[in-house]
Amino acid sequence: MSAGDSTANPLHVAIIGSGSGAFAAALKAAERGARVTLVEAKPIIGGTCVNIGCVPSKIMIRGAHLAHQQAHHGFAGISARPAVIDRAAMLAQQQERVAQLRHDKYENLLERQPNIDLLRGWARFTDPHTLLIQRANAAEVRLTADRILIATGASPLIPPIPGLAETPYWTSTEALVASQVPRHLTVLGASVVALELAQAFLRLGSDVTLLARSTLLSRQDPALGEALLRVLEEEGARVLLHTQLHAVRHDGERFALSSSAGDIDCDRLLVATGRRPNSARLGLETAGVTTDANGAVVVDQQLRTSAPHIYAAGDCTDQPQYVYVAAAAGTRAAVNMTGGDAALDLSVVPAVVFTDPQVATVGLTENQAEVRGIAHESRTLALENVPRALANFDTRGFIKLVAEKHSGRILGCQVLAAEGGEIIQTAALALRNRLRVDDLAAQLFPYLTMVEGLKLCAQSFSKEVSQLSCCAG
Repeated sequence: MSAGDSTANPLHVAIIGSGSGAFAAALKAAERGARVTLVEAKPIIGGTCVNIGCVPSKIMIRGAHLAHQQAHHGFAGISARPAVIDRAAMLAQQQERVAQLRHDKYENLLERQPNIDLLRGWARFTDPHTLLIQRANAAEVRLTADRILIATGASPLIPPIPGLAETPYWTSTEALVASQVPRHLTVLGASVVALELAQAFLRLGSDVTLLARSTLLSRQDPALGEALLRVLEEEGARVLLHTQLHAVRHDGERFALSSSAGDIDCDRLLVATGRRPNSARLGLETAGVTTDANGAVVVDQQLRTSAPHIYAAGDCTDQPQYVYVAAAAGTRAAVNMTGGDAALDLSVVPAVVFTDPQVATVGLTENQAEVRGIAHESRTLALENVPRALANFDTRGFIKLVAEKHSGRILGCQVLAAEGGEIIQTAALALRNRLRVDDLAAQLFPYLTMVEGLKLCAQSFSKEVSQLSCCAG
């Protein structure tokens, strides 16, 4: 039974946040007949992805990619020359597109939804059903709702390094709106945001030093980080693995960093060491909502918290921090808050790191299969065996498939390729449908495409692909 079955007294759903998960939930709950109140503390709506995350970062990364290609490509007869960078012009175009998408996908949608109200202010629980909203003018509003969704996102995690807090360090938020390219940028971190922005600034003209506490992409298949390390170093980055940052000073102009690899002097420092759920100010203990040691709200497959009428979605939860997971979670939470029964299946979650080549993964690595006690085998196909990569004169990277040893069922895929993000969804569908490597090898793939590399990799479980003709079936 949905909330729409009672028009006289519709179910009231309060949603804390206005990002992708919150908006997906608001639209679905309103569609199902609920009255919805969005509570947002910040002056703009839309959350991280459209404003300070996915959208501006991918625009910047794409611009840096084009600048790099202009100076570095493998095609004869086309002169290669360094790009002239006008960072201010790049930034203006970037922010114009951000504003456009925020208006089209958030502000405009909100204006067209009579059953969704926006209430601005900071929210915290005073009891399990009541939120106290602190507004900008210091006024307080009490909001009582039948169901409440927590969708407050996450913020950059800043490590407790001596001296760091007293310096004008960047997080990704400041880096993405920097109007000038630093002469020397030091990046602290070795995962998604750190690697994406390090390479982007490198390609826009910065000298870049990357400090990794262990290895690059340490939670992934080691081959991915090792290959990406070679790419970054070939492009001119200084990458310091297994390096600890001990102290940070700033003299008003430059940073002085003390690390286990020695002293580093730079004019900008980007801290990209992960993100922390925005949960500390919500008063969750008052509402009976359980969090884990990192402050993430614990939810089940139906997005329910430990309080039966309170749900949560997105980066503030213990689920994977991807915008598409947040949106899917918000939609399903709304269905459940309005009387339905929808589960979020996270057994197959593709992921992409937008470096160049891109890192794309889904399912299990060899190590994860080993830990789970699954007998497995794998094949790695170098991109020099993929005709499209040869035609592009860019054979950096590989495609790897992990399969169950006896059945041949595909367990996971790891890709390092220029179009890795476009390749991985085919692998995800193969996992979702429990295909075997011979099933994938027998599929028709268009020629010349990068995704054909998946077919070739699957064929390599039973054939020597270097001995096959073009378009071999």
